[in-house]
Amino acid sequence: MKGSFADLAERFLAMLRDERGASEHTLRAYRREVRGFAEFLQETLGDAGIKAVEHTHIRAYLGVLYEKGLTKTSAARALAAVRSWFKWAAKAGLVENNPALLVTTPKLPKHLPRVPGVEELNRVMNSLGQRVSELASVRVSEGEEAAAWPERDRVIFELLYGCGIRNSELVGLDMASVLWRDDAVKVFGKGKKERLVPLGDEAAAAIKAYLPLRQSRLEAAGKAKMVQVGPLLCNMRMRGACRLTTRSVGRIVKSVALSRGLAADVHPHTLRHAFGTHMLEEGADLRAIQEMLGHERLSTTQRLYEETHPRAH
Repeated sequence: MKGSFADLAERFLAMLRDERGASEHTLRAYRREVRGFAEFLQETLGDAGIKAVEHTHIRAYLGVLYEKGLTKTSAARALAAVRSWFKWAAKAGLVENNPALLVTTPKLPKHLPRVPGVEELNRVMNSLGQRVSELASVRVSEGEEAAAWPERDRVIFELLYGCGIRNSELVGLDMASVLWRDDAVKVFGKGKKERLVPLGDEAAAAIKAYLPLRQSRLEAAGKAKMVQVGPLLCNMRMRGACRLTTRSVGRIVKSVALSRGLAADVHPHTLRHAFGTHMLEEGADLRAIQEMLGHERLSTTQRLYEETHPRAH
């Protein structure tokens, strides 16, 4: 990875990390796509420099990806990364125009998850609240989190569905994130952007029921100092920093959903999607939902509206 293209790729990636505060997941994806394209340019153009790159080179690179068996979704992701790279290069004065803008994004099928109905989710939420003591006796094998801590799992569902936050935002919550006086939760979304989302009565009740158990488990694990300042959602055995992972949340949501008759493909984002859909069905303002979901652009929420709201057609 030597040469000017590689150097510019690394400068772009450093900007994403240091200035935009991109998540490690985002950085990993961009790193793969941008470095791959930089290698292609080095082989194709040698030392010609970034100003020599034209849209035909980008199209040729997408052709190489297709030959390798990549799907349209993967090619679209690579193109998006290349566009961002050249957008940065244009702002930095390294190129006059963004050649990637002349390349059409591969047409992708639009897949939105099937959203459980309001009655279905209310039934699940109510059952989690009613059966906390019964489920508390459930034991699982090493490494599993599902159904092991019903009070915590109720909080997971109440926050994902009741607040519409992302899985990554959920596990990032700390004790200080719950603003009791404001009936709100402070969330750090994509790019570490902060926003407040309303905390409903049921979600607040679920958190209050869970906190004493969280405290006792932390103290038993010799981590009493984390009671007031640690992560809100802890893993079952208080390992490491005690923070629950997004992967464990996914397993918990799927296990609870299946045990209560929801579809097998229910995952954390399904609950977030249901939050937006059900609010739309109740007549909530689209831009207000956009703000609560933390969407940068209205177009993301607009698609949700067009495909789910009965008044959109």
